Amino acid sequence: MDLSVYLTGMSVGLSLIVAIGAQNAFVLRQGLRGEHVLWVVLACALSDAVLIGFGVTGFGSVLGVAPWLDPVMRYGGAAFLGWYGLRSLRAAFGPDAALNVTDAEEPRPLRGVLMACLAITWLNPHVYLDTLVLLGSVSTQFPGRSGSFAAGAISGSFLFFFALGYGARWLRPVFARPVAWRVLEALIAAVMWSIALRLILGL
Repeated sequence: MDLSVYLTGMSVGLSLIVAIGAQNAFVLRQGLRGEHVLWVVLACALSDAVLIGFGVTGFGSVLGVAPWLDPVMRYGGAAFLGWYGLRSLRAAFGPDAALNVTDAEEPRPLRGVLMACLAITWLNPHVYLDTLVLLGSVSTQFPGRSGSFAAGAISGSFLFFFALGYGARWLRPVFARPVAWRVLEALIAAVMWSIALRLILGL
């Protein structure tokens, strides 16, 4: 293990993942609600680990020989993000647009939460650009040490998602106020729709 390459992988991975996006917004929301947080952060981090591993081993070249994958992923991802954005906007103006952590509210089924999380992760072509293409390309600068780079990037992903998912609980008192929860849901809708628009336009 090359420590300097490991730290480089972690810093590059974190620089790509910390930007506000559909996946991060979903993890934040689940962290605030306290619903299946462990499973959600594991799903995101393990998905990143798989994609980073593929990127470092050269799997990104598959996208070059299968150009039909690009429009399928773009429009499929845009459709899902558009639907999820509408769902968040409806929640923002619904009668229960507040987080009451003292209520024994029945959580949503784990299966449904995980399916939504995985769809947001795997149907967004930007995640492939970040992991397969960008991280895969940077790893070629470290011949013979790409494993250290991949380990650093994967560690950064686990660190970020666990911090986001479990750190969100400190914001619960803020989001117990209906106006704050409405703003968050509206912001999530805006993020989902902006990413969907960028996918449609090919940006």
